[in-house]
Amino acid sequence: MPASFADFRELVLAADLDAIAAPVQIPPAWLLARAGAISAHYIPFDYLNPAARVVLAGISPGFVQWKNAVREAQRLLRAGAPDADVLRAAKYTGAFSGAIRPNLVALLDHVGLQRWLGIDSCASLFHEHAHLMHVTGVLRQPIFVDGKNYNGASPNMLTTPVLQQQMLDYFAPEAALLKDAVFVPMGPKVALALHWLAGRGVIDGRRILHGLPHPSGANAERVAYFLGRKDKAALSSRTNGDQIDVDRALLLARMAALGGG
Repeated sequence: MPASFADFRELVLAADLDAIAAPVQIPPAWLLARAGAISAHYIPFDYLNPAARVVLAGISPGFVQWKNAVREAQRLLRAGAPDADVLRAAKYTGAFSGAIRPNLVALLDHVGLQRWLGIDSCASLFHEHAHLMHVTGVLRQPIFVDGKNYNGASPNMLTTPVLQQQMLDYFAPEAALLKDAVFVPMGPKVALALHWLAGRGVIDGRRILHGLPHPSGANAERVAYFLGRKDKAALSSRTNGDQIDVDRALLLARMAALGGG
């Protein structure tokens, strides 16, 4: 039976977060699953926005996100807030903050998602049109490998039973309720996971908007080329401009098929 906030409410209230400085220090009561070096731990990310029309899907929350989410949930619980408000606030604490947000907005606007949503810019998804967006991870609970944040590469989540089960237990039920939404994978590993789930009938593969470069600052050159801000001739050897051209064209065609772009 998948874990829920009700199972962990008292743990959230009692957590001594100042004493937890690394994943290995998360108390055993938070553990959901373990297989060898892999561990999965509960985070208060139960909130689901059933009205969402766009789902931004990452890999998995990291340790800092775990700690921030638990801290925010704890603060609001102690203030007497209703559980629904606690979970929504915990989910969105720091979501896509920093340099990643303007890159993400520019990429989404570039392929015409704002027109499909009927808004001026995807920037408003973080403000007045937040009701149109849901943020999650294909691995909704934090995953650590040898006590470090899981990066989606090793082990392969599509061939590792404990990670497959985490996707099916937590992400799949969310995705199944979001029939009218499009799914934006944050990077190629997430795209592969979404298509793996589509192959199992969890989501409609036509609604997966794969092909966007990851919007992190470390991926600045790929983002700039995708957006037409850098010439192909000026690209470094680390960036495959031809592949980005193919990805962009396929993504624009997918948006056109949905009625946007």
